[in-house]
This record gives sequence, structure tokens and C-alpha cells, in this order.
Amino acid sequence: MILGVERRDNAIAAVLTDGHGGIAKRGTRDGSDAASAVEIVREVVSGTDVTAAGVAVSDPLDDTVADLIAAVSSAMDAAVRPRVISRGGAVALAEHWHGAAIGWRVVAALVAADQVHSGFVVEGRLFEGAHGAAGAAAWLALNPVEREDYRRVGCLGAEIARPGIVRRLVWRIKSGDESRALEIAGGDLAAITVNHLFDAARAGDGVAISVVRDTARYVGMAIANIVALIDPDIVVLGGVLADATDLLLQASHMEAQRRLPEGMVNRVRVVPAILGDDGGPLGAARVAMQLVP
Repeated sequence: MILGVERRDNAIAAVLTDGHGGIAKRGTRDGSDAASAVEIVREVVSGTDVTAAGVAVSDPLDDTVADLIAAVSSAMDAAVRPRVISRGGAVALAEHWHGAAIGWRVVAALVAADQVHSGFVVEGRLFEGAHGAAGAAAWLALNPVEREDYRRVGCLGAEIARPGIVRRLVWRIKSGDESRALEIAGGDLAAITVNHLFDAARAGDGVAISVVRDTARYVGMAIANIVALIDPDIVVLGGVLADATDLLLQASHMEAQRRLPEGMVNRVRVVPAILGDDGGPLGAARVAMQLVP
């Protein structure tokens, strides 16, 4: 069996999979530290012979990754060193293997959660760049304005990750605009989530619709840049971009079309991810499988 682990912003997720993408066991544990990793890995692999393991992290170059890998290795109780990849790369691999991008030669994934990630798969293999950092889409510079949050999380990260989308709505409400999203959140600005915003937009709330439109514009610009750089067959949108397909998919695709030559954009499919929360850990397992003789 193959172990796949994903370190998320506030949790560790793990799956145990066979060689065909079937998930025998899955689990999550709150907390993203080594102790949480040990707990969930022990639970998932209990009584199982693990032949390979992969770990997906936000930044493979982060200094804390070594401690996480040591924890996962210890919890497996097996002579297997986990393979480390980016979370965006893991989603791209998983969707190519067992999801929305099966059969395509060049695959790109763009994932927006609490952070923004991207990944590229060519002929079934992950493209990681010279230092393992390829797909750091959060840092795409799409706005000439210099803002403090751009310096912390990247321009695209500040605009289409969950906190950034909500922040734009909160700014509008604080400036005097009225939005049903605040009512849905019980009248508490601090309680507004991206799902409250999406629900308000679906209900016809003008301010929420405006924020969604701005989000789609940034997503479309990112898609256009990815297409121009790597010429993929397919772009898979994950995280909140898949959760709000009805609001974002068509508008984002149209924005990308506006910014690319007709012949280039018409050759690319843009689709939502279908693996949901399994995508990250399953992709980590997939990259580990590719190292097994």
C-alpha cells in the first residue's frame, strides 16, 4: 500500500491507496505540526505494510519540512523515506491519475484554498523546476500596485485565496456598501466566510457578485499566464474555485480568452477538480508510486 500525506494550513490529511487510485483508508487531524502528522499517519497505516510514501506541502523549500518528514517516517515504522512535493503539484498529479484530467498529456492545476498553489504534469510526470518550486502561482504579479499583503502571500495569493476574497467583501461593507453576506454571517464581520459570500452572490447580492467578478478576473489572468507559459491541454481548478464552479468557471475562462490569442485559448480545456479533499494526499501517494521499481 502507498501512503499519501498532505500538510494543509491547519491540518494533516492522509490516505492509504492501492496501485489503482482506490483509497483503502483516509483521515485528518487538526494541527499542521509533526505531532499531528504522527497521530494521523499511525492511525491510517496501522497494521499495513507501506511500500512508498509521499508528502505534499505548501513550500518544499520550507525549513520545517525536514521535521515533518522525520515525523512521518517515524510514524510509518518502515524503511521508507517519503517523497516531498508541492500541494499544487499533488493536485495536478491526482487529477491526471484519477480525476478530471485523465488521459491528457500536459496538465496544469490551479488551487485556491487558504493559500494558492499550482502544479504541472507532463506525460504523467510532475514538473518541479530546478529547485522544486515550480507552480508557486500565489506569487504571480498581476497588479502593478505594491501592497503589504502582496509581499507576504503574493499578489494572486492575496486576491483569490479564501482570506483575500473575504477581505475584499469586508472592505466594501466597511466603506458603506450593504451585503446580504453580513446577514448570513449573523451580522458579525469577523464571521464572514467565503461560502457566505458565494451564497449571497447566488442569491443576487450585488456587492457579493462584484467581489466574485473581481475574483474571476484574477483567476482568468492567472489561467492566461499559465496557458501562455506552458501550453497545457487542460487547466484544472481546485479548492474554492471548484466549490464555486457555477460562479467562477465561465467568467474566469472568458477573462482568459480576452487575454490570449484565439487559437491558443481555444485549444485548452478549463475544468473543475473532482477529487476534493482527497486530491492533495492522493497526489502525494502517486508521486511516491512513481519511485517504486
